[in-house]
Amino acid sequence: MIKGLAISTVWVLDQDRAKEFYTEKLGLEVRTDMTLGEGGMRFLTVGAKDQPELMLALMVPGGAGMDAESAEAMRKLVTKGVLGGGALSTDDIHGDYEKLKARGVEFLQDPQERPYGIEAIFRDDSGNWFSFTQAHEGELDLDKDWGC
Repeated sequence: MIKGLAISTVWVLDQDRAKEFYTEKLGLEVRTDMTLGEGGMRFLTVGAKDQPELMLALMVPGGAGMDAESAEAMRKLVTKGVLGGGALSTDDIHGDYEKLKARGVEFLQDPQERPYGIEAIFRDDSGNWFSFTQAHEGELDLDKDWGC
């Protein structure tokens, strides 16, 4: 049976640039960087040092399983900035927000109180947005704004 999530895909426009962003700006580590077969697709994964069981595959649209029209549509969605890459967690939202900002990470939203914790929103170098969240302990605080 399913035991958990192992790899999640984040569509990027340039894998070298994405590798630099995710490692140098966000502080993730490279897990895999290889080409599959002669002239095959590049398989590039990164992950948080303290979470070895989960990786983000930084993939360029196209290749096996995606026709040219779909790849172009995906590139347009990424470029437009409408795709969310997920939620990344921290236990020091204010300190880590300042560190990431100093490294050049573009934030769309400063840290804000939410029912589930304190959340900031940033974009990667391709345009994908991420929730950056420090969760509250216990129950949701429904007196806080959802920010939607």
